[in-house]
Amino acid sequence: MARFITITLDLRQVSCTARLLDDAAPRTCDAVWGALPLTAPAFHGKYARNEVYGLLTELDAPEPGPENTTITPIPRDVCWFSFSGDDLGNPAYGYESESEHRAASRIVDLAIFYGRNNLLINGDQGYVPGNVFAEITDGYDEMVAACQDVWMGGARDETLTFARAE
Repeated sequence: MARFITITLDLRQVSCTARLLDDAAPRTCDAVWGALPLTAPAFHGKYARNEVYGLLTELDAPEPGPENTTITPIPRDVCWFSFSGDDLGNPAYGYESESEHRAASRIVDLAIFYGRNNLLINGDQGYVPGNVFAEITDGYDEMVAACQDVWMGGARDETLTFARAE
């Protein structure tokens, strides 16, 4: 039986639904599903191109390890990335506090991708593969418009919430 999650840009009050890819990424799907609901400050991708993501520093979920990885996510992909605090502790990333991220033992990045020609490369680290664990099935066009507004209008005070679909 398929499992579904909702992904919401809370300030903009826009949601989409995504189907978990249990066959392709079972460990990642179980880690996310078991930790829901999750809310994190939202950011728009700087390097990847068409990406909106949330960073979770206190996620109580097992590390899934690499599965169903990509460096070229396509529109509708939902991905999991794991980083150490040092990975994202560079002030060039523009987060509120460099020390906040350096102190974290693990930072989980949950991201949605819209639009084409995404490439997961980071100037400091090189290619950054992510686990594709879900695919947006409903509400995609509305979410694309909201994601573009995050890009053009700014992410300040926006949060991204992942929850089990009702």
